[in-house]
Amino acid sequence: MASILKAQRANAVKATHTGDRKGKKKADDMMELDDSDSGEDMQEIEAVPATKNRKNKQRVLLLSSRGVTHRMRHLMNDLEVLLPHVKKDSKLDSKSQLHLLPELADLNNCNNTLYFEARRHEDLYLWAAKMPNGPSIKMHVQNVHTMDELKMTGNCLKGSRGLLSFDKNFDETEWGKLTKELFTHIFGVPPTARKAKPFVDHILTFSIVDQKIWFRNFQMIEKDPLAPNGPLQMTLVEIGPRFVLTPIRIFEGAFGGATVYSNPEFVTPAAVRTAIRREQGKKYNVRKDAEQASSIRKEKRRRAENELAVSKVFA
Repeated sequence: MASILKAQRANAVKATHTGDRKGKKKADDMMELDDSDSGEDMQEIEAVPATKNRKNKQRVLLLSSRGVTHRMRHLMNDLEVLLPHVKKDSKLDSKSQLHLLPELADLNNCNNTLYFEARRHEDLYLWAAKMPNGPSIKMHVQNVHTMDELKMTGNCLKGSRGLLSFDKNFDETEWGKLTKELFTHIFGVPPTARKAKPFVDHILTFSIVDQKIWFRNFQMIEKDPLAPNGPLQMTLVEIGPRFVLTPIRIFEGAFGGATVYSNPEFVTPAAVRTAIRREQGKKYNVRKDAEQASSIRKEKRRRAENELAVSKVFA
């Protein structure tokens, strides 16, 4: 009996040794296969570059020049409220040193700039530029109406993100396509903005009419206030502000460089005022010419003095 137990133990030990050897061989074979597969996978991974999701990191520097009026300042405040990714800076002292603006944008970690330039305390120009290499657009701002002035019934959440709506006329011209792309970068609020809120409740519209860009801001209402339990019905209510932009010139660089587009139909406000004064001066000249002609006619109608006149007889 003891000899049988010894023989069973010996067979069990042999079986375990052979199993270990076979397991080691199988493990070694599997490691070799894994190494070869991993090498092929690494080659495939190296062949296919990894794609990263690009984040929308747009920040806009907002500033103005010296000499802005209260209406211009209120317009800037309205834009600052509408765009939570805007960083407002102090006024720029010199109007001739626009080359300093890219450095200011770099110091403020901004890649877009909106610069309001006031001339003669009545003319407002808007520079929209992409930093640091351009392009940049110079526009004349007209028909400015701020939120406080309009007193519209529309309202939106402060810091909410707005949709951008561009007219189809932007895609018909080259300068329109460039302006649309630049405005998308400036007025499009990124979802990762520090002051932005995860709501979309208003829409910014840009329309081209008579070669001018018309800006409007509307609130989106999904339900009719008169029938709150009725079906969903999208309506738009204007909030403000509103203004009109006339493109003057598009430059290749930031606030300078080669001219990409020039508006041949643009007339400066100073030339318009000069023409108005000239028209008013024409009325004065016509009146003076009429007075002079009347005096000449009176001299011609005057009779010659008679020799028997009292003044000559009793002289």
